Amino acid sequence: MLKIQEIRELIKLIDQSSIDEFTYEHEGSKIKLKKHLDELEKPANRMTSVAAVEQNPSPAPQAVAALQEIKEEPKKEAEAPVKEESLHKITSPMVGTFYAASSPETDDYVKVGSKITSDSVVCIVEAMKLFNEIEAEVKGEIVEILAENGQLIEYGQPLFLVRPE
Repeated sequence: MLKIQEIRELIKLIDQSSIDEFTYEHEGSKIKLKKHLDELEKPANRMTSVAAVEQNPSPAPQAVAALQEIKEEPKKEAEAPVKEESLHKITSPMVGTFYAASSPETDDYVKVGSKITSDSVVCIVEAMKLFNEIEAEVKGEIVEILAENGQLIEYGQPLFLVRPE
């Protein structure tokens, strides 16, 4: 069973990420976190996070709810807007943590302006202590990097914009 402090840390991590839903199961315990925007709060960019925990082995499941409100920072606007119609999006094939380089001491795999081939490694996504190299699958030039190093990312989330050749 997770401790309340561990649940609070999970809530903070999920709130600070772009993940909308997270489920964790371990030794008969299950925790499911969901983020949603209240219709009245959308203009103010406010979010609510709800967590529910169940203990499966016991006949009467226990539930713990934690509510926490945060303000999201408005997304940074690009200096020169890029037309996305002609650009290819490299998306995340899994939920995990985005890393731009193989280690903190090494250079990033790609930067804005980098030329890539279809088999170029563009980043690493760490999921459950496994580091997965993500390949570009398209030949072109990196126009924009949409994720930050160490950021939690979700399945299908755009990571890079590429101008195909």
